[in-house]
Amino acid sequence: MIKKIICLILLYLCISCSNNNKIANKEDKNVLIEPESLYKIAKINFDKQNFDLARDQFIEIKRLFPLSNEAIQSEIMIAFIYYVKMDYDNAILNYNKIINKYPSHKDLDYVYYMIAVCNYEQIQNAGLDGYFNDLALKSFEQVIKRFPESKYAKDSRQKIILVKSNIAAKHMEIGRFYLNNKKYIAALNRFKIVVDEFSITKFTPEALHRMVEAYYEMGMYEDSYNTASLLGYNYPDSQWYKYSYNLIEQIDDEKKFLNRIRSFFDG
Repeated sequence: MIKKIICLILLYLCISCSNNNKIANKEDKNVLIEPESLYKIAKINFDKQNFDLARDQFIEIKRLFPLSNEAIQSEIMIAFIYYVKMDYDNAILNYNKIINKYPSHKDLDYVYYMIAVCNYEQIQNAGLDGYFNDLALKSFEQVIKRFPESKYAKDSRQKIILVKSNIAAKHMEIGRFYLNNKKYIAALNRFKIVVDEFSITKFTPEALHRMVEAYYEMGMYEDSYNTASLLGYNYPDSQWYKYSYNLIEQIDDEKKFLNRIRSFFDG
C-alpha cells in the first residue's frame, strides 16, 4: 500500500512538472511573438548593420501585426534601410506609401524631410541636369510649409540655400557661355533669374556685374549705369562692384570723347 501511494505521488509530481513546463513554454512563446519584442530584435539587427535581415524582420512585423504601432514604425524603418543602402527610388516609394496610409501620423514631418534628403543626396554638381535640384527644392519647401515648427524645418531652410546656390551656379554657367558668345539677350535672361529668384546666394553680385557687361556691349549705357548703381548700393565692398565701376568709367570716357567730337563739328 505504501509503495502504491509513493508511485501515485511521483506520478502526480511528473504530471504537474510537465504542465508547468508547457505553460512556461507557452508564455515564453507569447512574449517572443509580441510586436514590441520582435521590433526590438529587428532594431538590434539594424544597429548591427544587418540591414537585409532587419528589413525582413520589419516586414514580418507588418504582416503579423498590421494594426500595431510597431507595424507603422517598421514601415518607416524599411524606408530608412533603403535610404541607408542608397536605394533612393525605393526609399521615396516607401515614404510616399506611409504618407498616403497615415496622413495624420505624428512623425509625418520626418517622412517628408527624408523624401527631400533622398532627392538632395542625388544632386551631383551644378553642371548636371537640374532635375534633382528642383525636386529637392520643392521637397524642402514642403517641409517648411507643412511643418514650420518642426525640428527638421531649420535644416530644411539651410538645405534650401545650398540647393538654390547649386541652381544659381547652373544659371551663371550658362549665362557666361552666352555672354562669351555675344548672345547678350540670352545671357541677360539667365543673370536676371539669379538676381530675381536666387538673391540669397553668393552669385548675385557677379550676376549684376555680368548684366552691366551685357548692357555695355549692347550699347545700353543707361541700363548699365543703373545696374552698376544697384550693385554698388547692395554690395559696395564686392570685387564685382569694382569691376563694374571700372567699366562705367570707360563709358564716361567714351561719352566725354564723343562729346568733344560733337563739339568740334558743331563749332
